[in-house]
Amino acid sequence: MAEKISAEAHWDGVYAQRDPTEVSWYEPAPEISLALIERTGLGRDAAILDVGGGTSGLARALLRDGYSDVTVADISAGSLRQAQTALGAEAGLVGWVQADVRTHDFGRRYELWHDRGVFHFMVSAADRDAYLEALRRALRPGGHAVLATFGPDGPTRCSGLPARRYDAEELLRLLGGEFHAIATRLHEHTTPSGERQQFLYLLAHRTPDP
Repeated sequence: MAEKISAEAHWDGVYAQRDPTEVSWYEPAPEISLALIERTGLGRDAAILDVGGGTSGLARALLRDGYSDVTVADISAGSLRQAQTALGAEAGLVGWVQADVRTHDFGRRYELWHDRGVFHFMVSAADRDAYLEALRRALRPGGHAVLATFGPDGPTRCSGLPARRYDAEELLRLLGGEFHAIATRLHEHTTPSGERQQFLYLLAHRTPDP
């Protein structure tokens, strides 16, 4: 039986084999994420964490919109290297963290946690609990979370791994009672190969401390 490879090795392999514009989650511009982040009303100096940001264009778009405290975290060191190369001189304006979100302590708190396409790979209860614990540890009370997962009609596998589908009610329930939904949206994403994937976007607000 073949030895099971680590999550880090799996994603390093994906990024090594495909151009960033060829991965299934590629989008020319992160328009929905930007709209939801703008809806929070956060100042341009707000601390934003993009979990699983890899080679997505969100960090570049946030910098162009004037945000000054942007951190990108990804389990794949290869994806972060590609992202830094693509940003060029602007790469120094972003914080880069190579980490498995299930176990990493960021050592600080953020005003916004953004994740497009990581949480739906947390198929076991243990992985989901570890992810959510990290989210609650890193997101300050009163902060916002933007989560984009496969929706109710989305795929059950992606990039060679099983994935879990969500509706807005279940996703909000897993976040816990301290979160309430501000906006939800279903979106049909078209992959570079022409396949259709349904995503569910949730913007949630965490209750501030009394």
